[in-house]
Amino acid sequence: MPVCFRSTRVRIGLVLLIVGTGPLLAILAAAELGLTDDPNPNPVIFGILAFLTFWPSVALILSGLAHGRKAREGRTRGPAGR
Repeated sequence: MPVCFRSTRVRIGLVLLIVGTGPLLAILAAAELGLTDDPNPNPVIFGILAFLTFWPSVALILSGLAHGRKAREGRTRGPAGR
C-alpha cells in the first residue's frame, strides 16, 4: 500500500469522495451509454449529494497528505530536528 493511503484522513476523504460523487457519475454514465429510458436525466438528489461531499473530501485528502508529509519529514530529520 502506498504511504499516502496510510493516513486515516486520506482514507476517509477517498471514501467520502467515492460515496458522494459515485452515484451521480454512475447515473450520468448510464445515460450516456443509453442504459436508461431518459437520455437526459435530472438526478437532483445525487447532484446535491455530490455538491455537499466533494469539497470536504478534497479538504480531508489534502490535509491527510500534508499531515503525512510533515510526519515523514519529522522522522527523517532526527531527534534534533536538523
